Amino acid sequence: QVQLVESGGGLVQAGDSLRLSCAWSGHSFNRLMLGWFRQAPGKEREVVAVISRNGGHKFHSDSVKGRFTISRDNDRKTVYLQMNNLNPEDTAIYYCAATSRSILTRPLRLATSAYEYWGQGTQVTVSS
Repeated sequence: QVQLVESGGGLVQAGDSLRLSCAWSGHSFNRLMLGWFRQAPGKEREVVAVISRNGGHKFHSDSVKGRFTISRDNDRKTVYLQMNNLNPEDTAIYYCAATSRSILTRPLRLATSAYEYWGQGTQVTVSS
């Protein structure tokens, strides 16, 4: 099975930056599609960013586009989320997720149901 471990969260002030990391391990290859999701109190879990197996295709949600950047290093088996110009609305638990499935449609790539592997999350808190 694949295991995911997030790190890099913390408490920052508005305008600051953070870089989240998620290392994957297990009986797998590097054919994992990876995503970052977040969930704030009282809200549904939402997609933040998704990156394809080779890193050639990326998706960023409208709320973070231009501020966040997803990337991956398959040699290190790590996916990153660089978060710049953070604001209090970014406060949430951030989860990384992975799937080994072939997901051909764009909406399904962004859905939580598409991902069978999840990390435990890392808290990001942005003060005003």
